[in-house]
Amino acid sequence: MKVSQSAALPSHLANECQHLGQLLARLRLARGIKQADAALRAGLSRNTAYRLEHGDPGLAFGQVLRYLDAIAPGCTLADLLAETDPALAALKQREQARRVR
Repeated sequence: MKVSQSAALPSHLANECQHLGQLLARLRLARGIKQADAALRAGLSRNTAYRLEHGDPGLAFGQVLRYLDAIAPGCTLADLLAETDPALAALKQREQARRVR
């Protein structure tokens, strides 16, 4: 019987998966890389990249690391979680500098 990973995870772990996916998506956007290009570089399908960025817990950990390496070569998972990438800092600054009407 096939078990849904999302249903089997406690909510706090599902939230962590979702947070990791959001960080991957922000890093990709901060570096100006299209999702399809990042997937191609990582050797993944675009659907898998989409699932990674939406925090699907049923994906292999190696796929997460390959996707991260495709977006930011040399960036570690610890770097991603600490949000130390300069592109993320620049994105945050651009978001804060937007004018409010």
